[in-house]
Amino acid sequence: MDINRRTVIRSAAAVAAFGIAESASGTAFAGTASSSGSSGTSSAYSLELDPTAWSYDSANDVYYQLGKVYVTNPAATDYENLSIYVPGAYLTATANSDGTTYTAKPNPKGTVGAYSGRTAPIVIPVNTPGYAAQKPATSYSYSSVSQYLAAGHIYVWPGMRGKDSSTSTRNDAAPWAVTDLKAAIRFLRYNKSVLPGSTDDIVLFGMSGGGAQASVGGSSGDSPLYFPYLRSLGAAMEDANGRPLSDAVAGVMAWCPITNLQEANLSYEWNMGQFASTGTRASGTWTSAYSADLAKAWPKYVNRLGLRDEHGRRLELTESSSGTYLAGSYYDHLIGVITTSLNNFLADNTFPYTITTQGGPPGSGQTGTSTTYETVEDYIAYLNTNSTWVTYDSATNTATVSGLEGFVDSQKNANKPVGAFDGYSRGQGENSVFAMALNSPSHFVPLSRDVIKANETKYATYSDWNSDYGYAAYDSDFAKKDSVGKDMAWRADAYNPLYYLSPAFAGYRRSQVARHWRIRTGIMQGDTANTTEINLQLALLNYGIRDVDFATVWAKAHTQAERTGDPTTNFIAWVASVTKK
Repeated sequence: MDINRRTVIRSAAAVAAFGIAESASGTAFAGTASSSGSSGTSSAYSLELDPTAWSYDSANDVYYQLGKVYVTNPAATDYENLSIYVPGAYLTATANSDGTTYTAKPNPKGTVGAYSGRTAPIVIPVNTPGYAAQKPATSYSYSSVSQYLAAGHIYVWPGMRGKDSSTSTRNDAAPWAVTDLKAAIRFLRYNKSVLPGSTDDIVLFGMSGGGAQASVGGSSGDSPLYFPYLRSLGAAMEDANGRPLSDAVAGVMAWCPITNLQEANLSYEWNMGQFASTGTRASGTWTSAYSADLAKAWPKYVNRLGLRDEHGRRLELTESSSGTYLAGSYYDHLIGVITTSLNNFLADNTFPYTITTQGGPPGSGQTGTSTTYETVEDYIAYLNTNSTWVTYDSATNTATVSGLEGFVDSQKNANKPVGAFDGYSRGQGENSVFAMALNSPSHFVPLSRDVIKANETKYATYSDWNSDYGYAAYDSDFAKKDSVGKDMAWRADAYNPLYYLSPAFAGYRRSQVARHWRIRTGIMQGDTANTTEINLQLALLNYGIRDVDFATVWAKAHTQAERTGDPTTNFIAWVASVTKK
């Protein structure tokens, strides 16, 4: 991969410089964390991985360690521990006298497939749907890691806190999950001398909230925003020789990443809400007016990002004769993405073809409905049931999408209420992502607050308005500080990939961004706007990341969407294509 040892050391040196700069401005978190924790007091936890504590699965030739706490001053030992799974070829081991454990050292010449004990990539799952916690492994199971180990990967499973793991004495809301992830990555680099594999080739992968937090981790490598949190946990900030360590990663695989939350209320209403007229978008409700105002605020925001396409063309929205800013180069780019997605579907599949709708969130057990279309023409006719928005050329087997409204009405209905991410009553799942205390969801989007402040007098004329929905509630939440003294602006920036990738934000080029990205999303999902993943992809390309493998998958919703093949198999193949052997 592009991140080599020299790059990591150089980037870590830059991190140290950022830490000094932050400290000089009055934020006291410069300095180094000792192995006894950030407070300097004695700790029962060490950053050292014990090379005499390996267990061995002889049937599958796997060495593993479970439950290693990866910081010296953990806030939650039930989550802040990790497990490591290593193909047997990568270690040379001898049995200990206890008859159950092994002492092992790296075997750089051992091979599995194209990898060796020196080059094997380290893959880290981020399985945090809805930004929930990722529970650590409590027992060994080969089946859950078999495909990755058979491919020659080293699999590291860290526990991570989340919106659902807070207690009456501990708040686990953002940015603690990604902080935990970063601490685990630093632990691996701290112990690289006793671990096989390449810590230069660390790859994160996840879906939905997991894809989002993998994207945050991949874009925020060594960001100063995380230093106070890492230091409070006693994370590994330097190696045993005093050289700065890095939490940057080399690659990110994100399926349906529900991310860029600061803009998501606005983009959801512009992309989908403006075409809806039921529920919270029904005429005569204050939320219908709020929806329209959010949609109107989106073009100003997206134009400020200064996004450009692969040809360098500036992408902007402009006013249109109908709808809300359904014109301009950004709009044309979006229609192009939708058209490409449909044409990829036509190229990848043959008819008759059966499409099964998703019955509920992944893992819900809810079954969808299946419909078989005998010919492409039958399917195009179905798409055009309510209005003609797709034309089809049978000679070339290609389709053309004429506009966003037809696509949304047919395939991508809004299934979330207005205030889809930061709810006006703090009732959305993402409000808990930034909760300041247990059972205390918080507002976190200044863009929504600004829309409400500008229009509150108008909203107050509606019978369903409640003064609790006013902008003062946002200001109150924004002013609160967390356990390390940071307010909502700091925390929300830490969780926004665009904060690091776009010159519109202060964090631009103040982090180490992963060099390899693979992004897949079901284009039909009503969980987020099309613009969420599109803006992430564009921002990465504009940043200078050359390897961004991006596709929206037609006829798929909120799932591990792939054009063809199996998600795990495709992920493993992608890792092979971007790692050094």
